[in-house]
Amino acid sequence: MSNPVLRNGLILAVFAMLCTAAVSVVNKVTEGKIAEQKQLQRLKVLEQIIPMQIHDNNLVTSCRAIVEPKALGTEDAVSAFVAFKKEQATAIAIEAVAPDGYNGNIKLIVAADKSGKVLGVRTLEQNETPGLGDKIELSKSDWVNSFNGKSLRNTSTKQWKVKKDGGEFDQFTGATITPRAYVKAVHKALNYIHSNFDMIVRQSQKCGDHHE
Repeated sequence: MSNPVLRNGLILAVFAMLCTAAVSVVNKVTEGKIAEQKQLQRLKVLEQIIPMQIHDNNLVTSCRAIVEPKALGTEDAVSAFVAFKKEQATAIAIEAVAPDGYNGNIKLIVAADKSGKVLGVRTLEQNETPGLGDKIELSKSDWVNSFNGKSLRNTSTKQWKVKKDGGEFDQFTGATITPRAYVKAVHKALNYIHSNFDMIVRQSQKCGDHHE
């Protein structure tokens, strides 16, 4: 090619195409690794809140997409994981959002058995004040374990509040808004599981059908 301008332009075009292709490949690989890491992290959390002895299925793949803004605190679809033992549903872990945390949304997950008893609760995402509101993290405090064993039968609606509001759950020194919002979200999620257990189990929309 005798025209140096055209030659240089062609070289740049080819180089740009190669760079675009390389970036695309890297993104694909990275997305796969991120998804895999997220699945492993999710499985780790589920194994903490749903005892091995009450299920024999893969909890991560036994996932339903649920949209219930009033009960679960978000307009977006959340994931509900169903535990089975010998093909019988034994427990459900469902994600929820406390929209009224001190620093915004707090994402959590609540597991309850078929009788409506809380098996475990964990914080998934939060932006609460370090040293105060972040005690909702198990790594900072065992406060989330105070929900274990609670149910709608052994804990009245009035008791599903922090002690400052006349309930039975501790608040944090210097931080009442965070635990107040958290207790409210757990209570609402537990109510939803208890009232809709069979419906959640039968839910046909799987988690892969929505964007998380």
